[in-house]
Amino acid sequence: MKDTLTNNSFKDHYCETYPSPLFSHRSYFLVLFIVALLSPPLVLAISPFDDHNDKNSKAFSRPSLSTSDPKNPLQASSPSSSVSDRNHTRIMQMDSNPQTSSEELDKVCIIGSGNWGSAISVLVGRNCQRYDHFETNVNMWVYEEQIPMPDGSTQKLTEVINEQHENVKYLPGVTLPTNIHAVPDLADACRGATLLIFVLPHQFLPKLLPTIRESAHPNCRGVSLIKGLDFDKDTKLPVLISQSIAQAMGPEFQCGVLMGANVATEVASGQMCESTLASNFGPPADELTRLVFDSPTFRVQHVSDVAGAEVCGALKNVIALGAGFIDALGMGGNTKAALLRVGLKEMSKFCRMFFEGVKDQTFTESCGMADLITTCYGGRNRKCAEAFAKERMANDEANRENVSPQGNPMDDCDGAASSPDYSFMKDTECEKKWAKVESALLNGQKLQGTLTAEEVKIVLESRGLLPAFPLMKTIYEIAFNGRPVPQIVEGIVIADGTEPSHL
Repeated sequence: MKDTLTNNSFKDHYCETYPSPLFSHRSYFLVLFIVALLSPPLVLAISPFDDHNDKNSKAFSRPSLSTSDPKNPLQASSPSSSVSDRNHTRIMQMDSNPQTSSEELDKVCIIGSGNWGSAISVLVGRNCQRYDHFETNVNMWVYEEQIPMPDGSTQKLTEVINEQHENVKYLPGVTLPTNIHAVPDLADACRGATLLIFVLPHQFLPKLLPTIRESAHPNCRGVSLIKGLDFDKDTKLPVLISQSIAQAMGPEFQCGVLMGANVATEVASGQMCESTLASNFGPPADELTRLVFDSPTFRVQHVSDVAGAEVCGALKNVIALGAGFIDALGMGGNTKAALLRVGLKEMSKFCRMFFEGVKDQTFTESCGMADLITTCYGGRNRKCAEAFAKERMANDEANRENVSPQGNPMDDCDGAASSPDYSFMKDTECEKKWAKVESALLNGQKLQGTLTAEEVKIVLESRGLLPAFPLMKTIYEIAFNGRPVPQIVEGIVIADGTEPSHL
């Protein structure tokens, strides 16, 4: 049987987390019940959840008493008599669950089925089975591929997932919930969805969003798990991917983000971790959205700072490239700790320069410092950067001799080792090396740190701000201009006279 926000599981969970005498006074419940029969609005007015000096006031946010739209799954509606046999508590009477009419439950769709998309589907699938304000079945859009089978034949990836309940290509060895349905047609996957979870490389979004908009529920909302940034080619300014999604989906669409120290395989295997949901859907949608992801081993905190959380999720991948360079050099924890400290300061500076309303506390949430630490020790960007740097260093000696008659290095990513000027190198040569590493190590997945590093460099350079970000500048030059890998330590410094200011 599913859990509901209106039954004892909610009471047990929140009372254990936020101790209060609320559920210990049966006489008080009796009074509330009598008053509720006479005047339900009065129950809202005197509810102990409005306690102004304890944690219960933050444990659950209630919707306003405005008239609800029965066609809008994000607005509250009246409790349905069809569920009157359940163990309703005062929360049902407060109408805090927008799905209480049971006419239109939240319908969840996961857009993307790679390593992280498949891992998050484990949590989403279980929670949609557990809570009765979500439809049980969850569609997961899968880019169709042919998968080699042990008998030498091939089978469609969607068929494998639906029959074996395992994404054998991107998350092998992990059993997906049976209510996760792989759907190859994007329109079919999104049809009628009220909550869209975006978890795919952001470069594919522009082609997909028109179809998603046409198929999803007109009052849907979204959560992006994509760690990257968009950039306006005309203004040379960074743009939040959540903002790009919202603009493409329509004026009423809102998109939050889920960011944190979350290595996909560890999440899928049930190892304890934290994550940060940043959204401004308002009550009760923020809490309902948090519950889609939250579990005892995946502990989700909610914040309102979407920009801070999202930019941290993007920039930490750039810093992770530097961590990979350090690992390739065989340097230890001291050097990497210094890189993390300087990297976090540059991330904070970038956020404040280009986005308003960024909060200090965001950088101490899972989406900030914790995600940076995890990525710099175990993420794919670090792994690929280490392999890239080792290959470059192995070729450095040969490339020092590969010099043109004019005394300049030849057109190769490794060729700038003997030159103090790294700006003339052709990015295409380095990009080929990155593509080679990506293909060898990521099994079809995409590297985000290199894309973000290139785009951040364009933004900073267009405003003469590169000197204010010595670490990101050095990482870019090693990654794309052939700067010697050992010079990564020269970028681990704090630039003088570069206090954050909003542009």
